[in-house]
Parts: sequence; C-alpha cells; structure tokens
Amino acid sequence: MISKVLPVATRVLLGLVFFVFGLNGFLHFLPQPPLPAAAMPFLGGLAGAGYFFPLLKSIEVAAGVLLLSNRFVPLALTLLAPIVVNIAAFHLVLAPNPAMVVFLLAAEIYLAWSYRDAFRGVLAARARPAAARTAPIGGEQRSGVAAIAK
Repeated sequence: MISKVLPVATRVLLGLVFFVFGLNGFLHFLPQPPLPAAAMPFLGGLAGAGYFFPLLKSIEVAAGVLLLSNRFVPLALTLLAPIVVNIAAFHLVLAPNPAMVVFLLAAEIYLAWSYRDAFRGVLAARARPAAARTAPIGGEQRSGVAAIAK
C-alpha cells in the first residue's frame, strides 16, 4: 500500500513546492525572509542578468504543473534536477537551511528512482540514433519525406 501512495504523495508535494514558489517569483504573495550577507552578491548577479529569474520561475511553475497533473513526470524531474542541485548548494553554502536541502534532494532522488524505467535510454552507455536501430540490413533506408511518400 505504501509503495503506491508514497510516490504519489512525494510527486504532489514536490509539485506544490515548485508551483507555489515559482508563482511567488512572479506574484510575490509570500514574504521573502532576510538573506545572509554572503548570499546577496550571488543573487544580485543573477538578478542583474535580467532574464534569469523569469526563466527559472517559469520552469519551476511548468514543472510543478507537470508533477501535479501527473503528465510528463520524467521530463519535469529532468528540468528540476539542476534547479534542485543549485538550491541545495545555495542552502548549504550561502544561506544554511538543511531541512530544505534534505527534503528537495530526497524527493527528487526518490521520484527519479520511482520513474527509473523512463530514464533507461538516457542512461544507456552506448546509445544509437533511432535511424541506426531501425535500418534494414543491406537494404535501402528511407527517412523523412521519402518514407512518407512511399
């Protein structure tokens, strides 16, 4: 029973975290806690780029929606992986908050493990393009418009 409920609960919680905090980046409905002085140059540099925070928060909202709707979950986890790593590094080095780090890393890793079958192709040591896998032996290979016209 728990093996069926835990992935769903983790997916929904992670989806809510990224959906809510992603939206907060645009709508500012949650107060921003004071940050340590060490974090300010880092955040100032990211904000100074102009594009970074809108892009980051858009990805967070989109991935949160995907997790909440149970659609394209492996894609959402892939989009969130570098964000989770950066959040973990930020909260371990610049603004210590180990509880946040433990939850996000545990949820991301657990869901990646739960959906591991979807990642098998990405983790293949010797991947080949689809055309190479389906080419007939000694025969003519058609692709694109030529394959449709035939």
